[in-house]
Amino acid sequence: MMEENKQGILLESGTNEIEIMKFTIGGNLFGINVAKVREIMICAPVKPMPHAHPAVEGIFKPRDVVLTVVDLPRYLGDEGEKTPKDIFIVTNFNKMHIAFRVHTVDRISRISWTDIQKPDKAVSGGAESVATGIAQCDGELVTILDFERIVAEIAPETSIQESEVENLGPRDRNERPIWVAEDSALLSKMIENSLHKANYVNLRMFPNGMELWEALQLLPEADDPAQDVALIITDIEMPQMDGHRLTKLVKEEHSRFRKIPLVIFSSLISEEMRRKGRDLGADEQLTKPEIAHLVDVMDRLLERYDSQYGKG
Repeated sequence: MMEENKQGILLESGTNEIEIMKFTIGGNLFGINVAKVREIMICAPVKPMPHAHPAVEGIFKPRDVVLTVVDLPRYLGDEGEKTPKDIFIVTNFNKMHIAFRVHTVDRISRISWTDIQKPDKAVSGGAESVATGIAQCDGELVTILDFERIVAEIAPETSIQESEVENLGPRDRNERPIWVAEDSALLSKMIENSLHKANYVNLRMFPNGMELWEALQLLPEADDPAQDVALIITDIEMPQMDGHRLTKLVKEEHSRFRKIPLVIFSSLISEEMRRKGRDLGADEQLTKPEIAHLVDVMDRLLERYDSQYGKG
């Protein structure tokens, strides 16, 4: 059994690096961000749950926490037999603890986000893909799975709920330009739809921090960039450039984008990650799927910006 991950993996904030735990299913190599992993353990008997999603094996209680077990091979279409040598990867993200059954666990590799490429839509299934990227680790190709999407499909009630925004009541139309970096196609659409329901109508969505940063570089230097970008929302985990690196670049002391409010909206917000984001200059950090809280924070940050600098 591996000791609980303390998320001390990124020794320096904003370095655009990630540690990938590799695992296998049916001989294929997959990966998960170590920051999502609480521990690994030998599989144990599971109590079935009636009327659950077909990929949900059931629950078990290794110590003081009841864990839902997801049969990841079955979810991915591998119909092989379960064996006593299977492994549970116990994860912690979105304020949930979930155990994923896999066949074996390989070593951990530390790589740059620039080494992770977005999978080609022709082979990944496009917006329906459960792969967020393809990584080159130690000479091997590793498929990085979108665990947030997997959980959202298995248990939709645990993901972003547009109804939370509807419960905020009538809102004035807001045409301020909001830029969002989110690599998960499913979550990106959920965020976009939710913010539209909140009457934020001028949204520009980016699949990773790199593309958002490159778009910032194209803004005319003679103009106030806040006229083109009133607020930035970013995930942490993204191919090419992660949210911490993006935050560091935007908020550097001599950056002309520094006064643009920036919100980190991620499933990985822990005390350690919160400290890193604060050190990098993030204005706010919120845990998915708290979409109504995100809208409240956006309202407040834009009001604060207007009071400090005048409306951009």
